[in-house]
Amino acid sequence: MRTFSKIAFICNICFIVSAIMRVVELTQRAKGNNNAVIPLPAVESTIVVLGVLAIFVNVVFLITFLFMKLAKKPLFLSKFLLRFNLFLLPVQTWYFFYSLIIR
Repeated sequence: MRTFSKIAFICNICFIVSAIMRVVELTQRAKGNNNAVIPLPAVESTIVVLGVLAIFVNVVFLITFLFMKLAKKPLFLSKFLLRFNLFLLPVQTWYFFYSLIIR
């Protein structure tokens, strides 16, 4: 469970970075500059893929956490990681379903 929370944390960081990169690219395109934010396309695409997968990893992590909590299994998790992942789930839900799909 500890490793899974760290994987979810890394995916959530990639989500934040990919959202920032999207905003930067949109503002650059509005100014007429079509260059990528990161000149290495492999790194940029990896960050974007992990950012997109973050919502799914986060949901699975939180469901697993709830099942383990209800089963009264001992959990050795950092409260910061748990709160960070819990905080980002509504943000990710809004970002993906409102910001990207509805537009």
